[in-house]
Amino acid sequence: MLKRCLMFVLQAFVALAVVPAGAQDAVAIQRALGVDDDRSIQRWLEAGGDPNRLDEKGQTPLIVALRDESFKVAAVLLAHPSTRVDAPNAHGETALMMAALKGHLEWAKRLVAKGAAVNRDGWSPLHYAASGGGHEVLRWLIEQGAAIDAPSPNRSTPLMMAARYGASESVDWLLGRGADPKPRNDRGMTAADFARSAGRDAMADRLAALAGAPAPSR
Repeated sequence: MLKRCLMFVLQAFVALAVVPAGAQDAVAIQRALGVDDDRSIQRWLEAGGDPNRLDEKGQTPLIVALRDESFKVAAVLLAHPSTRVDAPNAHGETALMMAALKGHLEWAKRLVAKGAAVNRDGWSPLHYAASGGGHEVLRWLIEQGAAIDAPSPNRSTPLMMAARYGASESVDWLLGRGADPKPRNDRGMTAADFARSAGRDAMADRLAALAGAPAPSR
């Protein structure tokens, strides 16, 4: 029995030994990100870790930290001189887009102060802010010069995203700052159609009226 146990321990040790060091490193970094372990991240960076590396899901450490609200880690990453604040993940998203989606106004401000772009081709931080539950980041981005009718790759606008996914205050704010309710995306949908697809019929009727379209018969 003792011999069998010793063999099991030896096999486990050998298996661990052949795990590539890079894979062990990746697991440790993911764990540190998840529990907001800023000291481990600091040591990793001091040892030459790449703050812009993509994990197995194509995410950068800074985007993961903001997504998981690991703000101590995010602060360490943002302060590192090699961190590219607008380094995209595999889906073309940036840290500012994540902060906007999550409604983290103070982090949006910190990122922009470090050089994060308020406007960018394709999906923009304003699209993500419009899709989130709050509206403070959206208001701030507009004040910083965010293009209010920016088209996404499928020509959806921030107003369309707010009409389906965002807060009603975001819709009000966008309209108040001149957002156009008339454009259609590649599927032929207007902001009113986005609102109606989410069961927001009163909002849809309002947007349709502003766009000069007749309200649908019920």
